Amino acid sequence: MNIFYNIIFITSVFGMNNGNAFNLPKPNIKHNTRLKSVNDLYTSYYSPVSKKEDDIFVKEEQDKSVIVQGGSLRTWSYRSPLVEKVQVILSSEGRPFDADVELWNGPDNTPCKMRVYAEDGQLRPFNVILETPRGPSTVAIRNIGQIEMPFIADVYTNNLDILSQDSIDFLKTIQGGALKTFQFSPFVNSVAIYLKTDGRPLNARIELLQGPNNNKQVIELYSEDGMTRPFFCILETPDTGNVIRIVNTAPVEFPMTASVVPYSV
Repeated sequence: MNIFYNIIFITSVFGMNNGNAFNLPKPNIKHNTRLKSVNDLYTSYYSPVSKKEDDIFVKEEQDKSVIVQGGSLRTWSYRSPLVEKVQVILSSEGRPFDADVELWNGPDNTPCKMRVYAEDGQLRPFNVILETPRGPSTVAIRNIGQIEMPFIADVYTNNLDILSQDSIDFLKTIQGGALKTFQFSPFVNSVAIYLKTDGRPLNARIELLQGPNNNKQVIELYSEDGMTRPFFCILETPDTGNVIRIVNTAPVEFPMTASVVPYSV
């Protein structure tokens, strides 16, 4: 009899939970994940996730400096037709740099290109405004220097430097093959250079000299239409004895107008 009662007791105890005998406990899963999108997978763990829609616009407007190593190429594409001007700034940590800056507009179409050399990219950075009319454009920057001479490229589309009225009022004609020089006071920290034509191609060589035959910065420029795509740049002129020399490298049938005025004093 004792064995019979023991069997009834055991079956009554274990039979009550026979449905949950082999069920594993459910893990305590929290769905409050900090990843809001797939792009956050590539974000640092300690970087805060934005909760405001306006932060997306602010993030695009932040400074995005890109280091261009020697022999490499970097491109910036703009599909929006609202982008009509792009500002490009090239600088370094004090070493020389040699770069090719091109504007691509469609396949195998380079309406504007220039070669830029600077003896000291920290003391004299290169600052240029590129016109990007008529549809999507791409800015291509290539470091044609050695691998020991990288430089930093910054490309902006907002808060650009504005062409002053003095640059338009003091335009002077430079015939094909001719040159003009512009000398400044030692109180001038930077100058604004503005070149344009009446719609013809623009070919020019711009040199920043300090002393006899001492080129601190050289720009070789080509633009297929000097009216639609004029050239506007800002060059730093520290110390004394700075002279800007502009040479019209085009034939005599292609004159251009140029102005060089102080930008900051």
